[in-house]
Amino acid sequence: MMYRIIKWCVEFFGWKVHQSRRWGLFAAIASLSVVTNVMLSLPLNAQNPPARSTVAELRGVWLTNIDSDVLFERDRLKNSLQRLSELNFNTVYPAVWNWGHTLYPSKVAASVTGRAIDPTPGLQGRDMLKEIVEEGHKKGLTVIPWFEFGFMAPADSLLAKNRPQWLTNRRDGSRIVKEGKDDRVWLNPFRPEVQQFIQDLIIEIVKNYDIDGIQFDDHFGLPSELGYDAYTVALYKKEHRGQSPSTDSKNPEWLRWRANKITDFMKRVFTAIKVTKKNCIVSVAPNPQRFSYDYFLADWQKWERLGIVEDLVLQIYRDDLNVFISELEYPEVKAAQRHIPVSVGILAGLKGRSIPIQQIQTQVQKVRDRRFAGVSFFFYESLWNISKEKPQERQAGLQKIFPTPTAYPNLLAGWKP
Repeated sequence: MMYRIIKWCVEFFGWKVHQSRRWGLFAAIASLSVVTNVMLSLPLNAQNPPARSTVAELRGVWLTNIDSDVLFERDRLKNSLQRLSELNFNTVYPAVWNWGHTLYPSKVAASVTGRAIDPTPGLQGRDMLKEIVEEGHKKGLTVIPWFEFGFMAPADSLLAKNRPQWLTNRRDGSRIVKEGKDDRVWLNPFRPEVQQFIQDLIIEIVKNYDIDGIQFDDHFGLPSELGYDAYTVALYKKEHRGQSPSTDSKNPEWLRWRANKITDFMKRVFTAIKVTKKNCIVSVAPNPQRFSYDYFLADWQKWERLGIVEDLVLQIYRDDLNVFISELEYPEVKAAQRHIPVSVGILAGLKGRSIPIQQIQTQVQKVRDRRFAGVSFFFYESLWNISKEKPQERQAGLQKIFPTPTAYPNLLAGWKP
């Protein structure tokens, strides 16, 4: 076993050193951190049930505060975690930053928005995240908080109202970006004070809670139509001998410059997390690379190459099975599989959109056929509460998917591709 771990470390480190010639010194530093953790780390959750499969597999689910009340009452949350454990799930991703608020008591948020926690009544007088960590670990669940909104905020949020200078805009000066029926605005990820605020929120969670990791997604980028605010334009001109950014928001050089700036911030956040808690897994749950990069400037393929992503959960929410399969087979996906645990996010349903358990089972099997590290479902409520099928049928179907317990595939604890 030790020989295989050492062999994998040499291969992994050697690959990263090769990449560092292209991407810079940070890659080698980040890789050394990963290799050191692989050799020194122990399993994150010592309370895991002993009777487990020898093959690690991510079996996750996102817990949200949208179209779901699972987070809003202590006993309901406790019972839900218990049921997930009984169904042999091993990972939960609870939302902690959403709608311009934290879902846990936050001094950092209070200093900027004036509110320490989301005003939803069910969150008052309690620490939802602490409850999930404590109860989840008792049930053998890995707990990885999901920093869902990233740089996004509701247009009418206290954050947007209190810090209007932090917002970015399109070339015509407009700021509102529609997400369904909701009006959103975006914090400028290139401003130092915005970066510090976001990083402070992240480190507050990492420092104060016994979490196993923290997860970001495309919202840790920026819609590519934005970035034409005065601050960003001036910064671009400074680095381009006075030349203005392209009027075409999808101009390749303009896309690359902004994406690289976000990657630089991702490096900084990764380092800050590791300095605070070396065994905290840095997870990313993006859309496929083409969409993430072109529409959100989130270059997760590059992040993975740099060694600043330790767990990738690729969101592939497709009904067409052929399209679903094709997304699993892109070169950048296969390349990532050789270095880190790559799992697949599967849509279990939405409010008003029921997905049959048979479709879910088929997609899980296609993922397993291609030797991915596991699956995670979006989202908890649609596992069995929001569906045209009866809850008992849904839970029986999930039991068939996960018939026995197994461990979470943790790169830092010796997981091998």
